[in-house]
Amino acid sequence: MNQLELGKEIIKNIGGEENIKDFYHCATRLRFILVDTNKADKKKIENLEGVISVVISGGQFQVIIGNKVKDVYTVITQNILNNFGQSEEKVADNRSPVSKLIDLISGIFSPAFGLLAGTGLLKGILLLATLAGLSQESGAYIILNAASDSLFYFLPIVLAISAARKFKTDQFLSVVIAGALVYPTIVSAFNEGKNLDFFGIPVVLAQYSSSVIPIILAVWILSKVEPVVKKFLHETIQTFITPMICLVIMVPLTLIVVGPISTLVGDILAQGYLWIYELSPIVSGIIIGALWQVFVIFGLHWAFIPIMINNLSNMGYDTLMAMCTPAVVAQAGAALGVFLRSKDKKFRSLSFSAFVSGLFGVTEPAIYGVTLKLKKPFIMGVISGAVGGAIIGLAGSRSTIFGTLSFITFPAYFGKGFAAFAFSYFLSLILACVLTYFFGGVKKYDQDNQVHNSNAESELKLEPVNVGIEKVMAPSMGDLIRLEDISDESFASGALGKGFGVKSDDGLVVSPVEGEISTIVKSQHALVITSTGGSEILIHVGINTVSLKGQGFNVMVKEGQKVHVGDSLISFDKDFITEKGLDPTVILIITNSYDYQNITVKHDRKKVNPTDEIILLDK
Repeated sequence: MNQLELGKEIIKNIGGEENIKDFYHCATRLRFILVDTNKADKKKIENLEGVISVVISGGQFQVIIGNKVKDVYTVITQNILNNFGQSEEKVADNRSPVSKLIDLISGIFSPAFGLLAGTGLLKGILLLATLAGLSQESGAYIILNAASDSLFYFLPIVLAISAARKFKTDQFLSVVIAGALVYPTIVSAFNEGKNLDFFGIPVVLAQYSSSVIPIILAVWILSKVEPVVKKFLHETIQTFITPMICLVIMVPLTLIVVGPISTLVGDILAQGYLWIYELSPIVSGIIIGALWQVFVIFGLHWAFIPIMINNLSNMGYDTLMAMCTPAVVAQAGAALGVFLRSKDKKFRSLSFSAFVSGLFGVTEPAIYGVTLKLKKPFIMGVISGAVGGAIIGLAGSRSTIFGTLSFITFPAYFGKGFAAFAFSYFLSLILACVLTYFFGGVKKYDQDNQVHNSNAESELKLEPVNVGIEKVMAPSMGDLIRLEDISDESFASGALGKGFGVKSDDGLVVSPVEGEISTIVKSQHALVITSTGGSEILIHVGINTVSLKGQGFNVMVKEGQKVHVGDSLISFDKDFITEKGLDPTVILIITNSYDYQNITVKHDRKKVNPTDEIILLDK
């Protein structure tokens, strides 16, 4: 199933566009806030090819995709959701306060999380470079340091954008308010200890660069102030008078009231965390090391991100990230243990891929694709993470840079407790791997899975043909077009799979293989065939023709129907499509191209007929 079809199936089974109140993504998950969660079919979505798992937590319906989540999100927002975000209708929010808080934090921080991790990685690389001899006075260091440090310094501006989106207020106004907090004159006044007042009202200056709470609270207040200001202004002058009045109100209010109060709250939060941590660093390490991945499963880990950033801003270091890292690498180690123990070729491949992703700090593929599926490996990871967390807590290991919880951010932990941090990292990895290998129940899973696969094969309605070369014919008569020449980047790039296009002469699409219709798109412009040889073939008529909502198309088959080479599938009005300003090219994509060692696309002819062999597939 390609990303377009996956996106459509997710939206359909989630209750449709009208059931979506808010929608965004993080590093591995599509995060939906639904009007009615009961309308979503969790089981159907979990069974979709390309979906790792579904989690309902923190008031969010979370569809875990993995590394391709951004591509799926883009496909959904650009090609599937037509009216999302345009409705002004208010929907009752019956979520608990905790659920609302988790959603708020994840909605504000997740858009910038990848960038925060990336700049943290760059900081770590620069630190290694200075140890290797790169001068901090050199132009290269100064420029790259600016690139890595600017996000953290101007963090209020970045958070203003995502907070404005979350609170549904003006993003540009929010950015200007954030800019005032880090404006050079204000920063200089604070550094020089100047006393400022606003028409006699004293201003308590603070350090707002790298801060989190002040701008979030300020943007929330702006979301309440802006509608009130607009209410008293005629629409002819709202465009330029509203921003002026809001700035006159919000910037002084933020500097005089919101900023100092928020700074105090941040200090209390940092000291409160430090107090809890110092009660027993070992116990803290055990709890965080054991439960961090449990928090990730339920999406609760977002609540800790502001604490980490706040600690770095207020104290210059953070111990929480250090204690989380063994939990991450332990799940990667558990996946490695499954890889080494399992005899199932596909499961070994999945496990090794999950292990590699885990080393880079992305554990969802390991958790949902491997360790939770077998249960015991997840428990082995929890135990190993607790052991590593205890060692790190005892040593007082700490990070001075915000980054991913992975081996590539080791430089962030240079300093106090680094040796213990490095030791616990590899200990947790190896311990989880060994425990899973011997006690993870992998052998039993292989045996059960072998029986399941044997039963499934006996129930197949289509008997597979000989496993040699599989041939794919042209789906229409017309001019053959190379994939890279198709006027849609998602197809032309090959990201969806190998294939080609046909400039159809007669507006008729026929089956290019023997197989079964597995999916028909509601708008009738595309379908998927699963061939008897195992190939998954997407036939897509036109570029952006989903916008026609079925007009000009006639599908002549049904889902589940067996088809033979040359059977009619779709007829379409190419003149109608062209009149609508769209490209009617028929596109054929092998969506499971990765299953084949060799795919040959014949481009030795200009004109093709439905009986012509175009693609040869070799496993």
